[in-house]
Amino acid sequence: MNRLNARIWIGALLVVFGLLMLVERFGLLRGATSIFWGLIFVAGGAFFLYRFVSNMRSEWWAAIPAMALLGLGAESLLSLILPQWGGFFFLGGLGLGFFGVYLADRQRWWAIIPGGVMLTLAFIAILPGAFGVQDSGGLVLIGFGLTFLLVALLASMTWAWIPGLILLVLGVFVGTPDAGWLNFFWPVALIVGGLLLILQFARKH
Repeated sequence: MNRLNARIWIGALLVVFGLLMLVERFGLLRGATSIFWGLIFVAGGAFFLYRFVSNMRSEWWAAIPAMALLGLGAESLLSLILPQWGGFFFLGGLGLGFFGVYLADRQRWWAIIPGGVMLTLAFIAILPGAFGVQDSGGLVLIGFGLTFLLVALLASMTWAWIPGLILLVLGVFVGTPDAGWLNFFWPVALIVGGLLLILQFARKH
């Protein structure tokens, strides 16, 4: 019976997909296949989201595929309205999924890092098409720096202040038109890093 049910569902989906393709080919409904796949992705994301919400402790991992599939669903459903936002919803959803892992258990602070990286890349992905920003190297470094600062603040990981501040300052310098400032970056970064290490040692003793 289970095999029969599975065949019926798969067959029905194939029929619906085929019909939507024909409708789209005849120009009767634009973006029909995108809507179909969008609904499939949303349904899959809702399934994993239900598993995550029902038991966050043991099924924390479900937050990642849940938000990734919901992001893919949003990409497909909104592709005709927001074509220049390609990649934003998937990468952003994936980033939110990692933050969901952290919120489910604060001991999994490591999830903040891929979460922050994915959210940074999500915003970088839409800058050229949506806002006309071509040079985003500085913003990437700033986003990564803010990610490590979140690790330092939320997870009380003092070591994260060092890469966070270095990436943040480097991002600001790279983002400024005057590249000559970069000549002063590494000396300043070494001084700041050294002072942080000295302060950390002093607190422990």
